Amino acid sequence: MTLAHFPGRDPFRMAAWQAPHPMRGWLTDDHSLTARIRARCAHFSLRLVFQGKGPALPDERAALGGVPHGDVWHRDVLLLADGVPVVFARSLVAGPVVPPAWHLVRHLGGRPLAAVLFDDPRVRRSPLEAGRLDARDRRWHQACAALGETRLPPLWARRSAFVRHQEPLLITEIFLPAIRSLRP
Repeated sequence: MTLAHFPGRDPFRMAAWQAPHPMRGWLTDDHSLTARIRARCAHFSLRLVFQGKGPALPDERAALGGVPHGDVWHRDVLLLADGVPVVFARSLVAGPVVPPAWHLVRHLGGRPLAAVLFDDPRVRRSPLEAGRLDARDRRWHQACAALGETRLPPLWARRSAFVRHQEPLLITEIFLPAIRSLRP
């Protein structure tokens, strides 16, 4: 069952304080998640899972500013700490092609977005939203597939929009069970 069966449901309307205590720091720290993970492991890496156009969920369209129906461009990656996947991240822009404001993201490959987002003073970030994803949500299924798993427990996630030249880039970061092996 996917989110499409629950058209009015937006899992990102929860408060981070509802998460278990060890997850709260991950959900509320508005600095670079990549930098936070790097500081807690010996070797950080990123694995590109998908890059191209595809569908967006209703809550993603709303978070991008009310994007009309049709494909969006997105990039899905796994963030790995010492070779273990700890985060499944999904980045979306409105429309099937990357707008000029975000042209750099098309060519990142296996490099993280952090340098593009946090080193550019023209980029503004919306407040973080927290959510808990389960089997009713397509992103939960995508995280399972990226790990080669068929079942995972419900997963905590956060998202925010980064805006550059009035073009939003929505980033959703889904914390995988192995995140618990890193200190909060």
